[in-house]
Amino acid sequence: MIMNLTFEQKLRNYADLAVNVGIGLQPGQTLIIRDVPLESAPFVRLIAESAYKAGAKLVDVIWKDDALILTRFQHAPRDSFSEFPTWNTEAVLESVLNRNGATLKIVAEKPGLLDGQDPELIIEAKIVRQQQLQEIFKYSMANYYNWSVISMPIPSWAAKIFPDDAPQTQIDKLWDLIFEVCRVNQPDPVQAWKEHAKTLTEKKIYLNNKKYTSFKYKAPGTELTLGLPEGHIWHGVSAVTSKGINFMPNLPSEEIFTMPHRDQADGVLSNTRPFSSGGMFIDQFSLKFENGRIVNATAKTGETILKQLIATDEGATRLGEIALVPHSSPISQSNVLFYNTLFDENAASHLAIGKAYRFCMVDGDQMDDDQFATAGGNNSLIHEDLMIGSDEMDIDGVTAAGDIEPIMRAGEWAF
Repeated sequence: MIMNLTFEQKLRNYADLAVNVGIGLQPGQTLIIRDVPLESAPFVRLIAESAYKAGAKLVDVIWKDDALILTRFQHAPRDSFSEFPTWNTEAVLESVLNRNGATLKIVAEKPGLLDGQDPELIIEAKIVRQQQLQEIFKYSMANYYNWSVISMPIPSWAAKIFPDDAPQTQIDKLWDLIFEVCRVNQPDPVQAWKEHAKTLTEKKIYLNNKKYTSFKYKAPGTELTLGLPEGHIWHGVSAVTSKGINFMPNLPSEEIFTMPHRDQADGVLSNTRPFSSGGMFIDQFSLKFENGRIVNATAKTGETILKQLIATDEGATRLGEIALVPHSSPISQSNVLFYNTLFDENAASHLAIGKAYRFCMVDGDQMDDDQFATAGGNNSLIHEDLMIGSDEMDIDGVTAAGDIEPIMRAGEWAF
């Protein structure tokens, strides 16, 4: 580990990593940086500099402000939450479809931003947003263009993680954590990511060759059997666009993932980390499944939001993703609860209620909704990751012949 890098050098390395490894930006591409917190302006300037050095024709930014989001819920007319600024999605689509565009999203918000606000309005605003973003999702999930998601500290987020420290110390500690789990501190960050990607690629090749028909989960509060559809595909870390551009959708990333069969989930799951939806937390929850559907849901925190999420549409009652993450991942070993799905989902094996990624099935991106559902894929407006993994979780794979083989033991790879 390099100890003599200045903070500025680490920032530049992180910006370069996001541009060259995360996005895989190519000369002549345009870049839109999305959902950017106002506090991140200095870092975004470094990203833009790196992008132009990589040959970008144009870098533009779509900003986001937590305070304005909260102001809307506090003071906007109660019947106005079906409104959405369509210029946002139109700009992204125009760029990626007509200007050889790429996107980078920066995920950083105040944890619990909307605590105390009307849960029905929160869900309404979330559904409207998801509806408006469907066209972008269609192209990003088909890997039509290169895109990535990263994060950076903002004061309200850092204060939630390190409440006992002074404000500047909070920010410094969170930057140090992000640099560590994103391998920015490595002697050669790019090579470190290549080696990491190679390790996870070996795992997904193994599972793709096995073609398991189902998975069995067992941990405190969790006993669940999930069917896997014929033709499911495991993915992880890296991806390739339809034009042959290599990119890494998430930095950090510790998972390999696929889709379960929408009609084949039976048992109970309990979470090991909370998740945030629409600015509100859901924690200490339990979901019971029968024939793929959630038939009972309880939560000590955020139960109303959880139940409203599940009621979004029929697909929200079913699972759309299986993701495996070893307990030894750097994020898990940091022993920090990030209150940010980008990090927390890479600390623990997780499942997602809602939309399945079509590229997780052979020819899935060529199917219409009915064909996809018939093949076992789930359609929904939502996709919410539920962290259930720990060092007490065992996972088995069931072969077509009925043999049961270990996938994970005590939260670690068993093959």
